[in-house]
Amino acid sequence: MLSQFRSRASDSGALSVGVLGVGNIGTVHLKSALAMPDVAVVAAADAVPENRERAERAGVERTYDDYAALLAAEDLDVAVVALPPFLHAEAVERAAEHGVDVFVEKPLARSTEEADRMLETATQAGIAVGVDHTLRYQPDMVGVKSAYEDGSVGHVPYASITRLNDGPLGRPPADAAPPSWPLDSDAVGGGSLLELGVHCFDVLEWLFGELEVRAATTGHTLDIDVEDAATVLLRAPETGTTVTLHCGSYQWEELPEVNTRLRLEGITGTITNQEHLPEHFYASAARAALENVASRVGAADRTVFGPTFYLQAHYDALADFVGAIRNGEEPPVSGRDGRRSLALAERAYDLAAETTATEIELPEVRP
Repeated sequence: MLSQFRSRASDSGALSVGVLGVGNIGTVHLKSALAMPDVAVVAAADAVPENRERAERAGVERTYDDYAALLAAEDLDVAVVALPPFLHAEAVERAAEHGVDVFVEKPLARSTEEADRMLETATQAGIAVGVDHTLRYQPDMVGVKSAYEDGSVGHVPYASITRLNDGPLGRPPADAAPPSWPLDSDAVGGGSLLELGVHCFDVLEWLFGELEVRAATTGHTLDIDVEDAATVLLRAPETGTTVTLHCGSYQWEELPEVNTRLRLEGITGTITNQEHLPEHFYASAARAALENVASRVGAADRTVFGPTFYLQAHYDALADFVGAIRNGEEPPVSGRDGRRSLALAERAYDLAAETTATEIELPEVRP
């Protein structure tokens, strides 16, 4: 069966890439693309002057204050959409008008309804949509999957995953007001479940196949418009695995601590992601994190991007997408995958609205 996507393999020269949004994660994607062979970052767009200046210091020749203007003016193969969630749909629609494939920061959209419109637009235009679900690219998660698939712990009746990050307000003392959109439920579609939970849903389905949400609860530790904690009970029918998921944006992140804990309880043993961290992880990650922070704010912006543990996963995800585009293949983490994670989050929201935490019965697991 022929792919619906056109191959770029016969095109001469490097794939031309534009980065839409050069905030925190946009900078990661920008520097990842700049470090890739046979990729040319020809332009970047951001409404914030300081972010455009950052892109220029990194070596981007042309910057725009409007992503639509960039898409209209540049001849692109790929657009990286690193804009706030409320702009994802419009950006994909504009890219589709110009026949540009898109790599979209998670969550793909604010709802499955919005995602369906985006994917229909992409299908009609014949463009590919990829999503930046990076947990499956982290070496500790790859190690868990490999150990699980080799059957060393046998059947896995129970698993658990926890992902915690800094909240949208950041850690005190605050030296500047946070952006308003992460605190606006209309702009982001939700809180921790869409910011962090979708990553967990994606990696769990990567491990166990399609999931069913059985129960959920959400909570607020801060007086903000979106939830900053959520706990979800899931079932994987294909493997007969029960999974508990907890995500929250209430804990101050201490880099280079790994902010995701995954544990598989097999009948002959246990697999955890901590067992599969790279050798000398903490020493090397701390050093690389400092180097990356320095490169973002100083004259070293023109140096080659040196990914840390987390940034390497973003690099690999984008590189995988670029490779698929070059060969006319469906992205390894497609728009359908992003839509599936959204559907699980929506089901969790629905159940949380009608279920209290005390009504959730979790399976007993002995240590």
